[in-house]
Amino acid sequence: MKVLRGIVFIFLFISFNTYAGEKTTPEEVILKVKEAAKFMEKAGEAGLQEFNIEKGKWAWADTYVFVMKCDEVALYGHPNPKLLKKDLSQLKDKNGNYFFVQLCDAAKNPKGGWIEYLWPKPGEKESSRKLSFVLQVPGSIYQVGAGIYDDNVKLENLNKLLK
Repeated sequence: MKVLRGIVFIFLFISFNTYAGEKTTPEEVILKVKEAAKFMEKAGEAGLQEFNIEKGKWAWADTYVFVMKCDEVALYGHPNPKLLKKDLSQLKDKNGNYFFVQLCDAAKNPKGGWIEYLWPKPGEKESSRKLSFVLQVPGSIYQVGAGIYDDNVKLENLNKLLK
């Protein structure tokens, strides 16, 4: 459990503080995640390094694209190297949702999917509603995703954007 708490702290303090600023739209998240899936489909494992660059191509406004391997429930591409290759299957939000497991479940949908969970915004201790979109990389062992904070958008409306 100490390891998971450490991961949470690192995730909040280092990763999110990097991306404070403009607010990303759901449409931008979908486009960037789809672009990342195409990139990973071609680049494969060699492309992972691109997602580890703190202010690289896959980081914009207030978010970034991450790469997962759902068979391990672990991050393999992320701007914070301390989060890479850790078992995140037991990490849960304030409501007890195992959101990394839920991300993997959403990736099973051919068009990907959105999930919601509670997570603190950058620099805050209280949890806020976060929505993340994840998509399976075709012909690959990887999944790509990105998230936004938004208290107003409905999850069902986000999933309608995928049709």
